[in-house]
Amino acid sequence: MTRNLFVTPLYEAMLDEDDLLEELAYSIRVLAEDDTAGRDWSAAKGYKGYTSYASLNDLPQRDPAFADLKRILTRHARAFAKELAWDVKPKLDSLWVNLMKPGAHHSAHIHPHSILSGTLYVEVPGKAGAIRFEDPRHSQMMAAPMRDDDAPEHLRPYVSVDPKPGMLLLWESFLRHEVMPHRGRGERLSISFNFA
Repeated sequence: MTRNLFVTPLYEAMLDEDDLLEELAYSIRVLAEDDTAGRDWSAAKGYKGYTSYASLNDLPQRDPAFADLKRILTRHARAFAKELAWDVKPKLDSLWVNLMKPGAHHSAHIHPHSILSGTLYVEVPGKAGAIRFEDPRHSQMMAAPMRDDDAPEHLRPYVSVDPKPGMLLLWESFLRHEVMPHRGRGERLSISFNFA
């Protein structure tokens, strides 16, 4: 008998909120125009596009569309916490927008000081770049052999998810992830967030 131990869940939902996605797309583009500090930070860090990550921390108070989104995200985070058998009610800690231009990527990272992290995809052109998750045991596998190309998803060292407009992903914040290069045309709009 084989048992699976120490599962790493990934929560996925599709938001059926076309009007909200349109409002968020508009707001992201307005922020990218108006947020000088965010544009400067993005340029200084070599980010191809714009992020409000280091410049704005009050989007739900600033814009009603983000206030609506906060309620939706909180509902999903609490549902995921129940699936994880946590006796907590996650609270939104931070939320930022991302406007990636062709060629942009985001190197592998985790989100420290949080319990859940996630992304909502607002607009996604073709070939926009998947989000890729790394098996958290990867650094411990010093002599692990290569897996077959058709290995089941739960045994792969990396799992990629192709984003779609309205897709919401949530994961435990320790899970290392990266955004693969955006090889499409047009702007890839997303909103990332953390729960404490």
